[in-house]
Amino acid sequence: METSAQTHALPPVVDADAWQHELDSLRAREKAATRELDAIAAQRRRLPMVRMPDYTLDGAEGPVRLADLFDGRSQLIVYNHMWFPDKEWQCPGCTGFTAQFTRLGFLDAYDARFVVVTQGPIEEALAYKRRVGNKMPWYSTANSTFGTDVGAPPGGGFAVNVFLRDGDTVYRTWHTTGRGTEQLTHTFALIDLLPYGRQEEWQDSPDGWPQSPTYSRWAGSQDIAALYGPDTV
Repeated sequence: METSAQTHALPPVVDADAWQHELDSLRAREKAATRELDAIAAQRRRLPMVRMPDYTLDGAEGPVRLADLFDGRSQLIVYNHMWFPDKEWQCPGCTGFTAQFTRLGFLDAYDARFVVVTQGPIEEALAYKRRVGNKMPWYSTANSTFGTDVGAPPGGGFAVNVFLRDGDTVYRTWHTTGRGTEQLTHTFALIDLLPYGRQEEWQDSPDGWPQSPTYSRWAGSQDIAALYGPDTV
């Protein structure tokens, strides 16, 4: 991996006034995007919802009802983690995405919880959680149709789902997958601020900017375990 900016093309150098003019032009678009995101969030808050069956999942302490995943809260975010049977290292994208969530206590003030659900058997899922140093609560849908019903079937992809609880009744309020999950991560937000961005081939970048195959700069699951796992000093 390149470590020196001097090995690549550089942005043009201008005086402070010219730079401020270009920044102001960009800022107008950034503010417009912020207002659009506010409008999208407002529309999301007005979505209808779908009543869910009374699923039973597997947790660290045994079978657990879907309503109990809320742990007494009224709102729940579920990340459906991809799972490949008999694999020591699971999806690096899912592993990296969930690795960043180490402090979730702020959700308590919003009456909400954020958990991982995977198709892997609970013993294997919890072992993997420990191996990679994941801090989120994990549950298994290996013995339930829950994963399939919310867009993350066995052998399928990842997903994010949001639920609302009214007593023992649970409703599904929102769902996304693919790049829709990016709004939940701080990693890409930080990387996109950099002059060279994500440095992936699909990005629209000036000539001479460093570009690599998509995903090639992402940390692998073993890398994440080395950074955060139980053997980390």
